[in-house]
Amino acid sequence: MEISSTERDAVYKTIFARRDVRGQFLADEIPEDVLMRVLTAAHHAPSVGFMQPWDFVVVKDKETKQKIKNGFNQAHAESAEMFNDEKQEQYKRLKLEGIVESPIGICVTCDRSRTGPVVLGRTIKQEMDLYSTVCAVQNLWLAARAENLGVGWVSILHDSALRDALDIPENIDIVAYLCVGYVEHFKDKPELETLGWLPRRDVASAIHHGKWNPEQLNKD
Repeated sequence: MEISSTERDAVYKTIFARRDVRGQFLADEIPEDVLMRVLTAAHHAPSVGFMQPWDFVVVKDKETKQKIKNGFNQAHAESAEMFNDEKQEQYKRLKLEGIVESPIGICVTCDRSRTGPVVLGRTIKQEMDLYSTVCAVQNLWLAARAENLGVGWVSILHDSALRDALDIPENIDIVAYLCVGYVEHFKDKPELETLGWLPRRDVASAIHHGKWNPEQLNKD
């Protein structure tokens, strides 16, 4: 199947317009057909040995989301103590989640035993199934953006909080908790870049030719 130049440009536009959304969620419901398109795109991610280790727990219940928010509040307070002085104050001012505000939460998990103990392509690098699940997260994120849905990845959460709220067993790995919904607007740049937390690296500084070149890392 050949990709036309118009289709190619739409893919790049979606990639560059993707944002980690935290504070712009609307209460509007996501139509079921839209949600299914996004989840189906996630389910078509590449996976090592075609094991498809992911599952998606869709969260709509307000009480459940509040439990998860409580877990975030605890983890957020712990995290704040890890930063020093000015960075700590800046960290405390950041809006880092939309757990309650977003109409849907999606917990993405990885069943590392799905196709048995020996998996084609995972015989040497055992973590490849986890990386495959991250590919599903990326597919979901880009498909959501193409549907004009915002997504926010909440990483400041202990797995125990999600296990307790969503009844996820101990043998299932938790990879991501995502807040999903329509938004007031998408920011032109990533919020942390705009707020001066860190600058975006120039792409040239991330490309090494032939061999690893430590001097390349210092080009910025």
